[in-house]
Amino acid sequence: MFERFTDRARTVVRVAKDEADALDHRAIGTEHLVLALLREEGGIGNGVLRACGVEYDDVRNAVAAGDDAAALRSIGIDLDAVRASVEQTFGTGALERAEPAERGGFLFRRSKVPTRFNNGAKKSLELSLRIALSLKHNYIGTEHILLAVLKEERGAGGRLLREQGMSYDRTMDLVLTALKNAA
Repeated sequence: MFERFTDRARTVVRVAKDEADALDHRAIGTEHLVLALLREEGGIGNGVLRACGVEYDDVRNAVAAGDDAAALRSIGIDLDAVRASVEQTFGTGALERAEPAERGGFLFRRSKVPTRFNNGAKKSLELSLRIALSLKHNYIGTEHILLAVLKEERGAGGRLLREQGMSYDRTMDLVLTALKNAA
């Protein structure tokens, strides 16, 4: 499947794995694809995200907070307010993950589980091919991955982007404009 991916699109897939690993997530999700798109500068996907005001740090913080933040919001707890209060009391970065303690000369670390794509990411990567073909493209670029993430409605990446005001139709318009300007 990856033979149709441009070099940038392949890099996005590799960086998504790195993002999942860095967050100690067991699977690569659409949220990791969004983070990777934001890191792959120069691609159309990155340009469209930036034009929509989507920033890496904001998405990374939302992904790191994960579904716990959504669950807390649903019961009226503002995680950002809690974080601000804790940092005011205990200092900036008080909630950052501490390094594992050293015992008996050995450093105990969580064992890494091989990272795989979750169903949403798999579906998005498959959709990226369909989207590329529907646009009569013989390649899959970062723009196709971005559109596929938005089209895969159950994925966390698409949800994060929709929360920032992005929609599939508006993003398609931006992608088509960017493609036209690049030609």
